[in-house]
Amino acid sequence: MSETNEQPKRMALIASKGTLDWAYPPFILASTAAAMEMEVGIFFTFYGLTLLKKKIEAKVAPQTNPAMPMKMPFGSQGFQNLDWPMPNLLMGNVPGFETMATSLMKKTFKNKGVATIEELRDICLESDVKLIGCQMTMDVFGFSKDDF
Repeated sequence: MSETNEQPKRMALIASKGTLDWAYPPFILASTAAAMEMEVGIFFTFYGLTLLKKKIEAKVAPQTNPAMPMKMPFGSQGFQNLDWPMPNLLMGNVPGFETMATSLMKKTFKNKGVATIEELRDICLESDVKLIGCQMTMDVFGFSKDDF
């Protein structure tokens, strides 16, 4: 028998953004790494801390991501495949655009069978991913432990 001093593989992630599009990467990476038997921790700070709240209300902020294509989750396949180039000026100034973009993204994800943020968070918890909230951010934003 040979002894091995193999260290466990670990991954540390930081979630600092609370928008819907930025909420997915840390949970996807963490759940994937946990499935590969890695020790994983996510540190939630600033706006990312809201992803630990009991009720997640993340929205898409398309005006801050000009590379994001607008896809329609309904209609013919040709219509769904169109890229709708939306200038930042339009996205930032049309009332209700953020709500519409959030709704379209959630509908598209549902149609494609993508898990919700809440489902991914639950998968991470079930997979023993350590979810760590930043105490300083809690203090600055006035959150209490009851919010989580």
